[in-house]
Amino acid sequence: MVTRTLVPRLARLPLCRSLQTAAPAATLRVPGFAFAFDIDGVLVRSSDALPRAHQALSYLQAQRIPFILLTNGGGKHESERVADLSRKLRVPLDTSMFVQSHTPFADMDQYKDKTVMVVGGDEDKCRYVAEAYGFKTVVTPGDILAAYPDVWPFSQQLLPYYKTFTRPLPAPIDPTSPSSSLRIDAVFVYNDPRDWGLDAQIIKDVLLSERGILGTLSAKNGNKTLPNKGYQQDGQPTLYFSNPDLLWAAKYHLPRLGQGGFREALEGIWAAITGGEREGVKLQKVVMGKPYQSTFEFAEKRLIAHRDHLLKGTNQEIRALKRVYMVGDNPASDIAGGNNYDSRYGTDWASILVKTGVYVEGSPPAVQPRQIVGDVWDAVSWAAAQEGWTG
Repeated sequence: MVTRTLVPRLARLPLCRSLQTAAPAATLRVPGFAFAFDIDGVLVRSSDALPRAHQALSYLQAQRIPFILLTNGGGKHESERVADLSRKLRVPLDTSMFVQSHTPFADMDQYKDKTVMVVGGDEDKCRYVAEAYGFKTVVTPGDILAAYPDVWPFSQQLLPYYKTFTRPLPAPIDPTSPSSSLRIDAVFVYNDPRDWGLDAQIIKDVLLSERGILGTLSAKNGNKTLPNKGYQQDGQPTLYFSNPDLLWAAKYHLPRLGQGGFREALEGIWAAITGGEREGVKLQKVVMGKPYQSTFEFAEKRLIAHRDHLLKGTNQEIRALKRVYMVGDNPASDIAGGNNYDSRYGTDWASILVKTGVYVEGSPPAVQPRQIVGDVWDAVSWAAAQEGWTG
């Protein structure tokens, strides 16, 4: 059971003062458009708010124009991230307006009563996020290293650090007794891994095991008569990545490798071991986050629910949402996702690329947006002009 609380209880933050003192409800217009903002490179860069981000969001709140934050970042509980962003951006935000890369994991009830492995993030914060989502038995690669240091000799010098937050394993690693040995039922990469060598080693062990039982090796591996040459054909757990971003905009002036970099490294290791696509073997995994359809579907449902809540007191007819402006700095995730998303509600998703993050001005973006602007305030101004919004 969890004995330590990392994040506060979810609490709905009040609407900003400008909203509370705006024009009477009966005179308010109901916008037919809304926004989805990426965070890193659009609203903040590392730990610092970008100029005019406060101006953009406070304007939208004053105008009752709905928006959500849709990020491939993560590693903390939604309530913790929202409180931090509210302080940095100086606007009141709420968890109902916030979707990060691993938020959809909270809906995976089929694993809640099983043993899952959570990878990535600072210390074991992602374990506490998973437990807040309802997962009851959560293991990290650090737990395995602390219990069996020989599993990865090259991180043994980090054992004093790991032992400050690791937990005892729920079962031993004992390949001589598979029925009582530690078994992993799903692997979730919640956030960018910090110890790539350890994490890649443990994930590789799980994917080559028999039914996810640590310390075993499946007899089906390499069997040419089976699909995928027998790899991942023996009840091994599903591997989930929460986002595909190869690069992200940090405080350093050049983009840094993200979770997508770790995935590419793992796929390279997998190919070296199994023969890879040359031998007809693929690493079977589920990748979520932007630009994937499933993440945008989740975000659109969240945005519609937030919009209904925000506008229900206007005394006006709330018609279907006509357009969502996806504002981002990464052509491969934000812009590609907005361009390719097929809304089940018929909503038009229009992508706007800003120059304050991953995208380098002067080079043609890998994916062409609807519009390229300087920063987030320029994005809001351009979109409002397109909609004829003069409030």
